[in-house]
Amino acid sequence: MAALLHILVLFAGLLLNPSSCHDHNSHQHKALFIFGDSLFDAGNNNYINTSDRFQYNFRPYGETFFGYPTGRPSDGRLIPDFIAEYAKLPFIPPYLQPGFNNYTYGVNFASAGAGALPESFQGFVRDFKTQLSYLKNVKKQLRQKLGDGEAHELISRAVYLISIGTNDYYSPFTANSSLFQSHSHEEYVGMVVGNITNVIKEMYEIGGRKFAFANVMPLGCLPGFRILDPESIGSCQKAEVTGLANLHNKKVATVLLKLKSQLQGFEYSNADFNTYLTNRMNHPSKYGFKEGKIACCGSGPYRGIQNCAGRGGVKEYELCANVTEYVFFDNHPTERVYQQVSKLWWSKTPTVKGPHNLKALFEA
Repeated sequence: MAALLHILVLFAGLLLNPSSCHDHNSHQHKALFIFGDSLFDAGNNNYINTSDRFQYNFRPYGETFFGYPTGRPSDGRLIPDFIAEYAKLPFIPPYLQPGFNNYTYGVNFASAGAGALPESFQGFVRDFKTQLSYLKNVKKQLRQKLGDGEAHELISRAVYLISIGTNDYYSPFTANSSLFQSHSHEEYVGMVVGNITNVIKEMYEIGGRKFAFANVMPLGCLPGFRILDPESIGSCQKAEVTGLANLHNKKVATVLLKLKSQLQGFEYSNADFNTYLTNRMNHPSKYGFKEGKIACCGSGPYRGIQNCAGRGGVKEYELCANVTEYVFFDNHPTERVYQQVSKLWWSKTPTVKGPHNLKALFEA
């Protein structure tokens, strides 16, 4: 009778705290490690010494879902938040959040403004290679907590969600970049993709096997770029930066195929975020939006001046009445766009490139 009572007490404890079983049996779920830039940053930049240009802990950021600013560059949730939900994981916290050290569900290393090149917004953000160093620290802590075997299993079964490259092409047009100016477009893109390739190979050596990439957006079409290049207003296809983004995406797709053939067990999903966003900009009503080019929050033409929340020293800004009608919140997509894209990426769809969609990657 006493034994039965003990079993019932244990069972009741699991019902009240289901996560406790995962903490001690990491093989029962797949962890999610998140890297990259503002598309994925859940608030790491809240905890670094940077300018308000790279922070999003002000209202009206976060108001759609959370009701307060979390540091996410959005009116609400980001792609990693939806992917975590679909994978039956909790929200994945930022690595730099004070006091956070339970990595059995994964962790978010992304930093708004980060690039593959350390020169991209250097000194203000945590670049891709720095994020890799954080992963190495996490592996050490997992080995101490779980032991070598279970830590290795968690690392190898985890999904590595990555959005990187945007700021390597964005920064030369919004800040002085001697590196960009001293190389041809082909050479510069080659350096960016080369850095990404090197980091992915190191992640593989650490134990990572399943990688998911969101390719670079049509940068010349963003509200902030429409006002930088008068010739592109109304039509963004001729913008120099859009050509760089397209070249980058082609090179990354080639690299991923090559890595799959070279590295045993390497699996990946490559979401065509560029096409997803272009479709919604050009045909907003088809996807349930009313406005595809003007941002919800900002000032100036297309609300392309990025002073939402009064950032950058310009306090007066405009805010739309209904953010769900907009493709862009500021220079970033709205939560509703992220939700649609995440659903496409998770489930099987012809526009997901690579061997897997995310659901299959988590189940592999």
